[in-house]
Amino acid sequence: MDSSVILTVAGVILALFFFLYLLPVNLWFTAQLSGVKVSLLNLFLMRLRKVPPSLVVNALITSTKAGLNINSNEVETHFLAGGHVNNVIKALISADKANIPLTFKLATAIDLAGRDVFDAVQLSVNPRVINTPPVAAVAKDGIKLVAKARVTVRANINQLVGGAGEETILARVGEGIVTTIGSSVSHKLVLENTDRISKTVLEKGLDSGTAFEILSIDIADIDIGDNIGAKLQADQAEADLKVANARAEERRAMAVASEQEMRSKAQEARAKVIEAEAQIPLAMAEAFRSGNLGIMDYYRMQNLKSDTDMR
Repeated sequence: MDSSVILTVAGVILALFFFLYLLPVNLWFTAQLSGVKVSLLNLFLMRLRKVPPSLVVNALITSTKAGLNINSNEVETHFLAGGHVNNVIKALISADKANIPLTFKLATAIDLAGRDVFDAVQLSVNPRVINTPPVAAVAKDGIKLVAKARVTVRANINQLVGGAGEETILARVGEGIVTTIGSSVSHKLVLENTDRISKTVLEKGLDSGTAFEILSIDIADIDIGDNIGAKLQADQAEADLKVANARAEERRAMAVASEQEMRSKAQEARAKVIEAEAQIPLAMAEAFRSGNLGIMDYYRMQNLKSDTDMR
């Protein structure tokens, strides 16, 4: 066989494969048998738009068999936007079978928002139980209680876009538990009637603005902690004792300072007396020299002093 003929045959085969790639006749034929109306031209244009025709056709076949009304443009648009087509189709079918109102527009919005729309539908059908971390609160009698709760939730399809997540639910439930226990007169009332916490917290509408609907709140466990009231009173008494000791020490220091001041003044007075007594002999000598004091006057003064000392 001539080499030119071989090259011609090979070229024809390659052209045929390329033609079948651009125009997936088998995929079109399968779509026609499944009742999906899609043209060969549309499949060709999908290739040019870099959209996998098999993905779109399989999604349309699956949705059509499930009784959903979805067109190829909607599927292409969602794929080009970066969405998960198969996940959306599965979610729509699950929602339809469970009688959950879910449109293709809402499903794609949820998917593009970063949430798993199929998991959300499953969560709407099968509620999930969320365990809260230990929540500590103090009743009015000063006893600390540590509670754990189980929160049963299901997805709120209409709030999945822009709704808060599980962390918000747990935070709100914890706040409700703290408020309820804190408003109780005695910790015994809480232990005797734990469902009061559940009812009070559930009535607050904690699921508002979240992607979930709270079905029930059950208190799983409550442990008794420290007597916070007694501890605070003991700490206050210790603080008062320290303040009293400090004030007593301050008064003692002031008394010591006052005593030292009085001693200093007494010493100053005694020094002045001694100084004054030292001036007496000098004055008497001066009186003798000036003739203002005679010898008899001096003797009489000495006798008077002796009589005073004897008395």
